[in-house]
Amino acid sequence: MATYVYETIPTDKTEAPKLYEIEQSMKEPALTKHPETGEAIRRVILGGYGLMTPKKGDESCGPGCGCC
Repeated sequence: MATYVYETIPTDKTEAPKLYEIEQSMKEPALTKHPETGEAIRRVILGGYGLMTPKKGDESCGPGCGCC
């Protein structure tokens, strides 16, 4: 099971969205309503991070290239 982050979709512009972590299978489609409250929600896409290093023998990488 994967854990996804969802947020409510506020109907009022002054209302801040509420965040939820919900476990579900990767095969399941994204939820549109909170399973307990029925509030309208949407999945939040979060960017991952990873360590980037130049490949051995890659001459295109050099100081200031931004890959590492």
